[in-house]
Amino acid sequence: MKKKFGRTTVLQDLNFSVGRGERVTLIGPSGSGKTTILRLLMTLERLTGGYIWVDGDPLTHDRRDGRRVELKPRQVVQVRKRIGMVFQQFNLFPNMSVLQNIVEAPVHVLGQSQDEASENALSLLDRVGLRHRADAHPTELSGGQQQRVAIARALAMDPEILLLDEVTSALDPELVGDVLRVLEEVAASTDITMLIVTHEMQFAKDVSQRVMMFDGGKILEEGPPAQIFSDPHHERTQKFLEAVV
Repeated sequence: MKKKFGRTTVLQDLNFSVGRGERVTLIGPSGSGKTTILRLLMTLERLTGGYIWVDGDPLTHDRRDGRRVELKPRQVVQVRKRIGMVFQQFNLFPNMSVLQNIVEAPVHVLGQSQDEASENALSLLDRVGLRHRADAHPTELSGGQQQRVAIARALAMDPEILLLDEVTSALDPELVGDVLRVLEEVAASTDITMLIVTHEMQFAKDVSQRVMMFDGGKILEEGPPAQIFSDPHHERTQKFLEAVV
């Protein structure tokens, strides 16, 4: 895949795959292209060139008779529904209750009944430890609680793929642990494919099956967490880990 912003190339000839149910963490300095990858998968940014495939299905462009063809919006939406994302900022609707925030998309996008969506939402709030705040509004919650609601909202869409973009970066340090524990539980108890961008190296060690080091829009090296964190091969990886660990 290729992505340019104006004349600046952010991703050049990037080619990698993530297996079904695999948990992969992208690490590297700010500006290296990690978040851009997630935004391309969410179709929040447009590919400049290349393709993205989701379990064999093209996401935004297909290859037909040797040509790169842009898909119709309804085709994009059908594949895009299989992907969920939790952002740095919580992006909750402030005028809705916690429960309403989680129920909204399953009802209007997946076509679930209000009762079915509400029952599932309450179960997810149990999972993230916030059922007792179902009627609260986001402004009444701490940042960590809002992020846990955002995780529940993403899971309510029953995604095959979950993208996590620096989900603890906007939180006070004492709130980080609760959010990471929820995500560790999700990783341990589901077969959701996860693509994670984080500066929380311990979280990356605990959750990932593979770690990829990015810099300058390229993969410098990749491997299991034990190898990347204990015996990185690339000098840039060594310097990065020395700075953040």
